[in-house]
Amino acid sequence: MRPLALAALGGVLHFFGFVGFGIWPLALIAYVPLWLALETPRLGLVAAAVAGLVFGWVSYAGGYLWVWRVVDVILRGNVLLGAVLLLADSAWFAARYATYAVLYHLVRRRGASVLAAALPTLVVIEWLYPLLFPVHYGHALATRTTFVQIADLGGPLLLTGFVALLNFAAFETWRWGRGERARPTAVWVASIVIVAAVWGYGRARIAGVDAAIARGPTLRIGIVQTNLGVQEKGISPERAHDRYLEQTRALLAGGPVDLIVWPETAYRAGLHGPLPISGELVRDDVSVPLLFGASFVRTDTGPRVAYNAALLIDADGMIRDVYSKNLLIPFTEYVPLAGLVPWLTSRFHRPSHFAASKQVPPLVLGSWRIATPIGYEAVRPAFVRRMVLEGQPQLLVALADDAWFGTSQEPGLHLAMASLRAVEHRRSLVRATNSGISAVIDPAGREVARTGLLTRENLRASVVLLDETTLYTRWGDWFGWLCAVIVIGALINPLRRWGQGYALPP
Repeated sequence: MRPLALAALGGVLHFFGFVGFGIWPLALIAYVPLWLALETPRLGLVAAAVAGLVFGWVSYAGGYLWVWRVVDVILRGNVLLGAVLLLADSAWFAARYATYAVLYHLVRRRGASVLAAALPTLVVIEWLYPLLFPVHYGHALATRTTFVQIADLGGPLLLTGFVALLNFAAFETWRWGRGERARPTAVWVASIVIVAAVWGYGRARIAGVDAAIARGPTLRIGIVQTNLGVQEKGISPERAHDRYLEQTRALLAGGPVDLIVWPETAYRAGLHGPLPISGELVRDDVSVPLLFGASFVRTDTGPRVAYNAALLIDADGMIRDVYSKNLLIPFTEYVPLAGLVPWLTSRFHRPSHFAASKQVPPLVLGSWRIATPIGYEAVRPAFVRRMVLEGQPQLLVALADDAWFGTSQEPGLHLAMASLRAVEHRRSLVRATNSGISAVIDPAGREVARTGLLTRENLRASVVLLDETTLYTRWGDWFGWLCAVIVIGALINPLRRWGQGYALPP
């Protein structure tokens, strides 16, 4: 039972150390108990997988309770169906760490060191294992502004590697304290040097960003957060629209802005393409450019197709640009297998039937280009990187509606994870939500302004418009490829025969 107890302890540290609870120092030791479990003498492959499964399940149980909040809204209170879906999601999440534990075990059986088995395998699994809401453990440092600056070099995978390295130093220190190895002087020195290098790079990059902010062009942004519930928006779209207009007028009465931003699906009546079309019905007497979320319908290209979209009304009242969402969320934006199992749709509360686009065009405001990830697209680093590469935007505006999740951890988690996109590409990030947390993040990942959760308020801020190209923008997940090469090299180590690898090396 010792390996299972250690794995469970690691899972507890894992969810407390992640950004939901935010006790980030625990993130620096969370993997130590799991590695101790996997280093148990004569531990078999199946037992290793079970230990990883326990680690993942405990982490999910403590860190993803907010998923249950959507049952009443999406599933009409169907607890049984909700429990089945939650169990399936948790099993898939836990299987990620079972896969990691198996890969760790196989690499160790081939004679590789703990470092080779622990760090690159973690990065590879995090990179390649598919999750609806991707978890990068480096996000645990999202509030440590100086240290997250390396995200512009290698994205969240490099941050995960950094956190894993500190876990390894703690692991070796524990083994030394237990008399299981010699003093790990080289590990300590290397860790101190790397921490100092990351800290120094962070301070230098922040200084560079501050200089760019001081000389760069700015845009005055106004965000409208109406705090309408999911059901309220669906029942009375006219009332919702009136509230957005009312708050927009109040915001403009407080001073001029260059761009108003409404959140995802703020305009529920739907707009029909092709573009250009008039935006007068949406903006009414508002004469400032307006970026907003809406349902966008196309019939000119064939059968009627609806998209969850972001659109921009220019100062002259015309809509010329649209971005349609690419990555849809099952059961809210579409129902999987709805064509084959028609009765499944009736089990969900007013599911949308959106189509997924494949293009990522920016919205154009004068001479500026704006990338607009919608919903959880903002927490998908590879997807946002594609938007930046193809659209060359100077500003990121993320539209979302987190009202589904109430007062749970999800809104704060969503914001913390999305904020790293600003660092990765050195762009200001504006996040507009219906119920909070709306925020403005500068290109160094710092919060410039934010709203509360479940509050009705307006937010105004100035954002700098930059077009720097970072190493991560150019090269993407190069660190994942590097770790994959290391793992493959460890697995095919020609110096050891497979038959010799069944016992863990000392």
